[in-house]
Amino acid sequence: DRLGDHLAPADHPGLVFPHQDAALDWLFTEADCLLACAQQAASGTTLGRAADLLLAAMDLAESGANAPRYEAVARVVSETAHTVGDTRAEGRARTCLAKVRNLTGRLEEADAEAERALALGSTVEDHVTMGRALTERGIIAHLSRTRWDDAERHFLRAIDAYRAVDDQPGEASALCNLSRAYVEMGRIDSAVELARQGVRIYGSLGRTLRLANGKYALGIALSGAGSLTHALEQLTEALGLFREHRQPLWEGMTHQRMAEAHLSIGRPAEAATHAEQALALRGIGGEWRRAIVLTLLGRALLELGQNERADACWREALSIHERLGAPEAEDVRGLLTPATAA
Repeated sequence: DRLGDHLAPADHPGLVFPHQDAALDWLFTEADCLLACAQQAASGTTLGRAADLLLAAMDLAESGANAPRYEAVARVVSETAHTVGDTRAEGRARTCLAKVRNLTGRLEEADAEAERALALGSTVEDHVTMGRALTERGIIAHLSRTRWDDAERHFLRAIDAYRAVDDQPGEASALCNLSRAYVEMGRIDSAVELARQGVRIYGSLGRTLRLANGKYALGIALSGAGSLTHALEQLTEALGLFREHRQPLWEGMTHQRMAEAHLSIGRPAEAATHAEQALALRGIGGEWRRAIVLTLLGRALLELGQNERADACWREALSIHERLGAPEAEDVRGLLTPATAA
């Protein structure tokens, strides 16, 4: 991981972990203390270190479990940096805010933070901030379901930013995200090839957690290509790696993708099981994502002949989407029976 090359040098020797599991044990055990440290350091000469610590501990946000506390600290760091005019620290903290708000489904807020972070990173030529902000903006444009050209443009710029500093994991991430956008754009062959490139890079670096992200993207691309058996193989491997690395958010998202694949090949019972496992991680990923999975579960239940349970899922999903003002509300409304939707 090239992130360490772009953080302020440490004044004291750090801990040495004998293996990855020990490092993860330490990270999640010390999560509250790490975030308290970052908040306490958000002043004076240590402000930049606070922003760097948030970047280094990004897995606390990605896991979903520590997202609220992580967001609160990132907000303090970014506001303090803005007040004192520390452009680099503010840009880095705002990329952290963009990430956590994206992961919890607050896309407009996330895009605003990423746009601001990109402007700040460009001012001081901080390729770490630029690459991450562009990646988040690409993901957000992709999730909007309409801004495909914006998504492609952001991801291509992110790839260039990562390559400029020889950040191969960052490059692989942007390639896999572009692959997912190409699936939605119908450019399936390109999507599969980009995901395979990402998996090759991750595999060559031995990055097992990030390799899970690559396999997740490849599974989605293969699903789009109709190779559902191979897609499920990739997604099953990704699920195991996410679970091993204590990433409940990504576990849930992988269960969702597996449910979609099973439903596509006429296995509604398996689809319902995976959707229910995703929902069991309640609160991880935000209400918008929960509504997406509820809609999927309803489709599986309908095929199983459980019409009343399907309607119940769709009613709950519709309530969430309407409360959030999400465009998916119209799709869910069309699934409900006239009597239920009234």
